[in-house]
Amino acid sequence: MGTQFTMFRCFAVLTFVLCGNIIVFADKPEPGKWTSLFNGKDLTGWTPKIRYQETGVDPYNTFRVEDGLLKVRYDQYDKFNETFGHLFYQDDFSNYRFRVEYRFVGEQCKGGPGWALRNSGVMIHGERPEQMTKDQDFPTSIEVQLLGGDGTNDRTTSNLCTPGTNVFYQNKLFLPHCTKSSSKTYHGEQWVTAEIEVRGNKVVKHILDGDVVLEYQQPQLDPRDAHAKELSEKAGGLMLSGGSISLQSESHPIDFRRVEIMVLED
Repeated sequence: MGTQFTMFRCFAVLTFVLCGNIIVFADKPEPGKWTSLFNGKDLTGWTPKIRYQETGVDPYNTFRVEDGLLKVRYDQYDKFNETFGHLFYQDDFSNYRFRVEYRFVGEQCKGGPGWALRNSGVMIHGERPEQMTKDQDFPTSIEVQLLGGDGTNDRTTSNLCTPGTNVFYQNKLFLPHCTKSSSKTYHGEQWVTAEIEVRGNKVVKHILDGDVVLEYQQPQLDPRDAHAKELSEKAGGLMLSGGSISLQSESHPIDFRRVEIMVLED
């Protein structure tokens, strides 16, 4: 199918059809239409939070836009030193489909932990960056973990990790920090499209190549975590029905060339 270009009014912005999907560039996502949250030029609409730095301060240019790609890089780091980072979108969401097209590239930053090799993630139902403490490593959130293979061993992607949170999985409260999806392994530097369907507090689905590779329910704050407990007291409960979306920096370079959302009706 060829690429078609057309113009129409939708918040007075440009819309294009790519591989059968309508992508809208707009200030606010329009329900039922795929909307790009990344303009391909700069980080407008996004705020970095790097561990040990104030919100909005990214002294080593970790998150950048080059060649139309949103890149995570460490070439200005002497050593990683557990300076985990997250790039937060300006708006919170509750019911939506979200997708990224990503690839791992190059070598891991010196000093990065072994488990962070070819490792990144999309954080959903998260707190705002201003709510994080200066030395906090990960936002309280649900993590859709993105992993690349090492060229030899099996390693699933679109896994689940739960910093400061829990979920219901297989009909019971699930307390382990991470669990694997049923995905195949993606070795090399090929592009991978990961999609997430989020229905508030009801259900979250991780989707790869059109297949649901992990599904769980009732995302919620973990009262065993002091920071999460404080958030729950302010919110008046544990259950999470929405929140921030952010992209991770965990010491391995990664590119994103599509970052899109489709807001769904409640």
